[in-house]
Amino acid sequence: MTYDVTALRARIPALAAGTAHFDGPGGTQMPLPVIEAIAAALSRPLSIRGDGLPGERNAEALVVGARQAMADLLAADPAGIVFGRSATQLTYDLSRTLAATWSPGDEVVVTRLDHDANIRPWVQAAERADCTVRRADFDPATGELTADHIRAVLSDRTRLVAVTAASNLLGTIPPIAEIARLTHEAGALLHVDGVHYAAHASVDIGALGADFFVCSPYKFLGPHLGVLAAAPDLLATLHPDKLLPSTDQTPERFELGTLPYEFLAGATAAVNFLTTIQPLRHLRSGGPGAEPRRDGKGKGRRGRENRREQLIAAFEAIDQHESTLRTRLETELTALPGVTLHSRAPHRTPTLLLTLDGHSTTDAYRHLADRNIHAPSGSFYALEASRHLGLGDTGGLRIGLAPYTDDEDVDRLLTGLSDFLKRRPHAHG
Repeated sequence: MTYDVTALRARIPALAAGTAHFDGPGGTQMPLPVIEAIAAALSRPLSIRGDGLPGERNAEALVVGARQAMADLLAADPAGIVFGRSATQLTYDLSRTLAATWSPGDEVVVTRLDHDANIRPWVQAAERADCTVRRADFDPATGELTADHIRAVLSDRTRLVAVTAASNLLGTIPPIAEIARLTHEAGALLHVDGVHYAAHASVDIGALGADFFVCSPYKFLGPHLGVLAAAPDLLATLHPDKLLPSTDQTPERFELGTLPYEFLAGATAAVNFLTTIQPLRHLRSGGPGAEPRRDGKGKGRRGRENRREQLIAAFEAIDQHESTLRTRLETELTALPGVTLHSRAPHRTPTLLLTLDGHSTTDAYRHLADRNIHAPSGSFYALEASRHLGLGDTGGLRIGLAPYTDDEDVDRLLTGLSDFLKRRPHAHG
């Protein structure tokens, strides 16, 4: 039996508008069960967390449930799950907290492959702490970032290495586990930006060796939210700025103000929805969007193990589906005249960056948009990567696949680009 993309698409209301979405790296469309979970949370009593009134209990249940759902997704400890407005906000907060432990002359490593959200916060924190920033390059010919690139900038003064698990511009997947080993041998901590990676692969932060891992549920069918995962013992050693009456317990000490309970409900629903994205023989019941099957009433250790197992199977299915479409796209795009693919690393997500000889990729984006095809143009906040590729701040046309992308979407994109390339060439951009 095969991946049932038709059934999956039927559960995503926004797709009925007819847009062919290749903007997954910027954010995915939301399934109906996630929308319903957000609405349900808002339709019930809610208040500050507690154990007395219904609103207090509802809020507490939503927070606890979301921490467990994200822990299952990331193979993490729920006591080490921190929620914030975005991965960028969480990284900024963490950078300021860690910088308080650094001394003048210490070093911080960032990479040119990363989204600026995993560069600028560390650069600014290092500047305030009078620390040195060292940048790891990547190979612009292949888009590959290797462990040797990181090794070249490590020293006994390195305190933190910040690296992406997958480039949002090129899709490149660096060898994070090997980088983690080198980082820890140098006595440093590893902060991993998993925002793009977590949308396409089963994450195990222990196997990756990440001390800190951030991701965003809206990249994998959930609401706009940021998540940071770390070992509770590590979080307990850090003391962020907070309000005097705020709790000093972890992970709450890192969460400023009242959490968005409705978005936590949506994040939990997104994780549950992901468990249903599998070859049909693995579906428990109900098709895409059904709750994952649990022992008894869905509580307890075994139920959580089942969800983790289902998530692993789900991402295997997603990878097979997206890789098949990516292979087709790469083959047919390279056959078009004047197309240059910049995504060439051996290990990468289904995200392609391309430029068009003699044509502006901004014009290509507009041409496709007129045909209800969303393939955006730009550098997508990966400024250093775009510049290192020789593309300046302009970047290129980014084609990103999602679990709901199908062959008809690909047909429309290829036809639209082919038609565009037949137009009179303009200045490249």
